[in-house]
Amino acid sequence: MCFLIVENVNILQPQKSEVDEAMEKKPGLLPSTSGLHIYPVANSGREHGVKDDEISVISSVGRKKLYKSRNSRKQSARREWHSDITFEPIPSNYTLLRLTELPQAGGDTLWASGYEVYDRISEPYQKFLESLTATYAQPEFNEIAKRNNFHIHVGPRGAPENVGEALIAEHPVIRTNPVTGWKSVIAVGSHVQKVNGVSEEESRHLLDWFVTLIVENHDLQVRNRWLTPNDLAIWDNRSVYHAATWDYDGLGPRTGHRAVGLGERPYLDPKSIGRREALAKDPSTKCNKEEMHCEVLAWPDRLVPCVSSIWAFFIGQKDHQDKQNITTTYICLCSSIDIRP
Repeated sequence: MCFLIVENVNILQPQKSEVDEAMEKKPGLLPSTSGLHIYPVANSGREHGVKDDEISVISSVGRKKLYKSRNSRKQSARREWHSDITFEPIPSNYTLLRLTELPQAGGDTLWASGYEVYDRISEPYQKFLESLTATYAQPEFNEIAKRNNFHIHVGPRGAPENVGEALIAEHPVIRTNPVTGWKSVIAVGSHVQKVNGVSEEESRHLLDWFVTLIVENHDLQVRNRWLTPNDLAIWDNRSVYHAATWDYDGLGPRTGHRAVGLGERPYLDPKSIGRREALAKDPSTKCNKEEMHCEVLAWPDRLVPCVSSIWAFFIGQKDHQDKQNITTTYICLCSSIDIRP
């Protein structure tokens, strides 16, 4: 499962399923000091009834109270795209999310591939971006705490480096996933303050452009409709962004619990490569990088390798009224794919 998550970006597991033996193959190079993150504003010190600091609450009711400036934004959801807690010196590797209370309709979650955003950039521009760092910060949390009369959790927040009230860190714009060795763009979303070493206008252009690559290319996204309170999503924040869909006003609350693991300090390995280049060398695929075309010459153990998009893996129920009737579905979102028997 470790490889499925880091290569395929996210795994959605509606209901329960057997644990994949692949989870034991390669856990990654995790520092011994990295544990579970304690969210600065949503932990046991808040009013959500959670007793464990390492479990944060996802609450539409709490969001309306805390994030008042976002509630009136109806024409664009660009701001929602992000990777979890990149404002920490030691940010997240994996996030596990379970929604326990669902609205009557809406509230879908979308994910997008950082691998694919990187691979859609021309090689000269890739090299330029690899020379840059960015400042990742979340001063809004401090403003929220002050406005609502509480203090943020000063830490340590899951790692000894994650301490203090200043939620700010410097990381590369392009990072290497330590498990796959693939490059991805991580300077995306609401936790990125600026690109360092360039003008303010150039920084804003780059950050806006990264988000544009996501929102204008649906084939590097995957979307999940939450079906039951037992649905579980796991994803790798080192190579993926996500966004919730706030389209359910008047249809009931949306509530869930989230656990966020901490990984390593982000880095760029000069020897690492992009995903398309890696898959082009894979004997099980025959790929045309320019046309984003992939012919599957041999089926891997679990999934069809798809170059142009996320690999998405779903385990779903064929009939949600019959909890014993489980079927498995593999979905690969690809511009063009030929399957050979």
